[in-house]
Amino acid sequence: MALTSHSPQLSLSPFTRLTHFNNTTPSYTFITHTSPTVSSRQIIPNNKTLFSLSLTKPTPSFSVTASSSTNTQPMLPPYNVLITGSTKGIGFALAKEFLKAGDNVLVCSRSDERVETAVKCLREEFGEQHVWGTTCDVKNGEDVKKLVSFAKEKLKYIDIWINNAGSNAYSYKPLAEASDEDLIEVVTTNTLGLMICCREAIKMMVGQPRGGHIFNIDGAGSDGRPTPRFAAYGATKRSVVHLTKSLQAELQMQDVKNIMVHNLSPGMVTTDLLMSGANTKQAKFFINVLAEPAEVVAEYLVPNIRSIPTNRSMKPTYIRFLTGLKAYSQIFSRFAFGARRNRYIIED
Repeated sequence: MALTSHSPQLSLSPFTRLTHFNNTTPSYTFITHTSPTVSSRQIIPNNKTLFSLSLTKPTPSFSVTASSSTNTQPMLPPYNVLITGSTKGIGFALAKEFLKAGDNVLVCSRSDERVETAVKCLREEFGEQHVWGTTCDVKNGEDVKKLVSFAKEKLKYIDIWINNAGSNAYSYKPLAEASDEDLIEVVTTNTLGLMICCREAIKMMVGQPRGGHIFNIDGAGSDGRPTPRFAAYGATKRSVVHLTKSLQAELQMQDVKNIMVHNLSPGMVTTDLLMSGANTKQAKFFINVLAEPAEVVAEYLVPNIRSIPTNRSMKPTYIRFLTGLKAYSQIFSRFAFGARRNRYIIED
């Protein structure tokens, strides 16, 4: 099951992550959505390191070839894009936007039926030569390795790998009421699955002369705010940010110059997963005020994702659709003018 949205928990501060990037990366670019005009802010912390410069670099756990670290080739469009959990919701919407831009896309999910349906739909609109699909359970290491082999067979290389697959087990209840099965599903998919995908993506991309970009999708809880009724999900999404920063630091320590790991924040998206939790007054309020259809979010995210390889940027980037400023503005408009009332759900 692909996770496609934030659950109805408000995250209002667009700069809460700034204090955590003080000594690990030389710069961090936030791309945020505040209006139809894209704005960006670059934040460059002190160029200090966590360790003495006299220390030797740790030996990489995988071989870094000369082509991957020095003799890189420019990454030019069309791009080859792999999106996990992409047969529905925001993953499917992202796939369509990349195809509209002329890229080649590989979709996947755990369901054979959903993969077949998604590939058929996309090929009818964009042609057989641009779309591929296969089944993959991201929490299964062998499945992800087979996914990489499939990608190499069909596309030769992957420029952009988006880790979108995730789960909340369609469960909104206090942790004390959660079943073992639901907790295992959420944690193994969102945390273990993400780690496996990042591992295999890095191992694949390090040997590519074009290198590659990995995007990890965050969710409610990623900024450290509480997520009552889906505490396990929020905890796993908090770990996404930490994992991304750690991988950025590891690649820098290993002198890998042709791979970068980024964060991607779609905000609240009106998917089946989000709407399944719309059974409280607070949830209905925030969904109506802050949520957007997957197509609207994808139309904003994809050009910003593509701009990174287009501009040959190798700086860690956090692309965010729903910023704190935008959220505050929409909430104010609701209270002041009644805007966005009952957009998707009739409120009590």
